[in-house]
This record gives sequence, C-alpha cells and structure tokens, in this order.
Amino acid sequence: MDYGERRKLEPNGHLKSDGDGKRFCTLSICCKTVLALDTRHLSPDITRYTIILDAPTGMSSDVWLHVQESVSTLTKVCTYDRMGLGFSKRLMQNETTGTEKVWGMSTAGRMVDDLHRLLQAAGIAKPFILVGSELGALNGRFYSHIHDVQVSDLVLIDPVPEDVFEEDQWKEYWYGKLLPSLQAKQFSAATGLSRMLIILGAIEPTIQGENVSEEKYLLSNPAHQSSAVDEHYFFNESAAQVRDITKFKPLSSRTSVSVITGDSFDEEIPAHLNQMVAKLQKKFLKESYPSANHIHIKGADRRMIYKKPSAISQHLRKLVNQRQAKQQSE
Repeated sequence: MDYGERRKLEPNGHLKSDGDGKRFCTLSICCKTVLALDTRHLSPDITRYTIILDAPTGMSSDVWLHVQESVSTLTKVCTYDRMGLGFSKRLMQNETTGTEKVWGMSTAGRMVDDLHRLLQAAGIAKPFILVGSELGALNGRFYSHIHDVQVSDLVLIDPVPEDVFEEDQWKEYWYGKLLPSLQAKQFSAATGLSRMLIILGAIEPTIQGENVSEEKYLLSNPAHQSSAVDEHYFFNESAAQVRDITKFKPLSSRTSVSVITGDSFDEEIPAHLNQMVAKLQKKFLKESYPSANHIHIKGADRRMIYKKPSAISQHLRKLVNQRQAKQQSE
C-alpha cells in the first residue's frame, strides 16, 4: 500500500515525538476517553488512572481495540505501537536514538526507553496502570522496576518466564519453527505476494472487525513484518535484560501486580511445550511476585486479548474502580 493509504489508516492519536531534544523515533500512540455518565459524579480531585497497553510479541496496538473501547468509558486508555510495528516508524541505519550503545535494537531495554520518552512527550499523567502481554509483559516488568513511582498497578498477561529459553525443546520451537514462519511472512510482504494473496482471499487477517483494513495493510507491510521478526529473534536477549534488571532493582511495594493466564499458553503448540511454560511460569511468579493476584480465564490462551477481551476489560475496570474508591475514602 502507498503512503496515501497509510495516512488514511493511521490512527488520529498519532504523535511524532522527539525526546530530550534528539530525534529518537516516531512512535504512534492513541489515547481514548469516552466517560460514561455514571463516572462523571467523581470529584475533580479524584485521579483518573490512565491505562497503558503494550501488545504481544510482533503485534501492533490494534489487538487491544475491544479492550480499549470497553475500558475507555471509565478512564483514559492508551495503546501504542513499538518501533517499526503498526504505524510507528522503523529507524533507518543513519538515524540514532542515543541509546543503542546501551540496549540492542528490538530488545526490552530499548523499548522501555522509547516508551518512557513517548509517555513524557504525550503528557501522560502519573501514576498509571501498565498492562502488557508476552513481550509487552517483559517491557512492563522492566519499566515498573526502573520507573516504579510511575506505575500504580502492573498487569501481566501470559508472561513468558525467562528460564524457558534455557530449555532446548523451547528453543527448537521458537527459533526452528516459529521464527522461520515469520521470516516467510516478511519475504512474502517484501515481494508483494501477501498483498496479492489478500486480494484473492487466500489469506485472512488474524483479527477481524472494524480494523480489518489496518490488519491487511500490516500483513503486506515489509517494515512491520521485519520488526515482528526482530522482536522474536531478540526475545531471549530481552528476557535476559529483564532478569538482570529485576534482580538489581526490586519492584516497589506500592505497585500491585496482577497476572492473567488462560488454560494454556498457546493452544496451537504441542502439549508438552504448554506444560513446560506453565511449570516455569508458576516458578517464576512464586519467586518474583509471590503476592500477585492471579486471574485464570477459562478456555483462553495467548490470544485472549482479541478473542476474550471482555475478561481482560472486566479486570481492568475493577482495578480502576478500586483505585478511585480508595482515593474517595482517604
């Protein structure tokens, strides 16, 4: 698709952001607030906690569409695209963020730095509720441990335990099967094959609904597909960064943690891999966040964000209501 089509699909909340006086990247952030009548009685002194949503590995912010629509009737909800995904720009080789000497491209450290600058540039009020799924959960943990006073609540959806990449069977699946399939999608987008197959109806977007045009655009966008490959390729490095950061700086006791999981991590992968993730996930949560509130969603897996969004929305609305009730009672 050409530039005109991109501009037509680009969300109204697109923000070109410069951090610390230096161009670091152009990220897309979209915040929505449609307060319901029953929430307008709240005192103006009551803080409306903004919710920040960080998508799963290699996915754009449109996966949060239904969650954002539902929860924005209660408070401001912001989604954003990580660098290179969706409508966020992928840096050229001659461009710099000033952080590449510290964090590698497409790793959690770099993403958290980008997010921190983006939220500052967008003027997002603090503290906020930070929600992340898979890689987004890694980013959420990294951010919350480093910028703890900014995060009131951390919500982890299907968090991937760092130790899983020490298992040969998982590495074989991740780098031997999953990554090559994503590289094939990247090649298909780069050669124009994806666009042709979409026109012919041979391939369909993962997420259906009112944003299906955006999904089709991303399927045929080589830059988006390339960034998706990079995020998966460097996931192990991101996990190592988060492991080191969380050991160096414990999470503040003021930050509440919730963990949302389904019946399995991914119903499309072999049962023994799901069992491996579940076992390591249980161990990591016990060691890292022993007091976390664990929510189980029946019949769900890692796709719950767009297949069972009402369950996610219900928990987020409950968090916001609890925070506001606590303020009113003080």
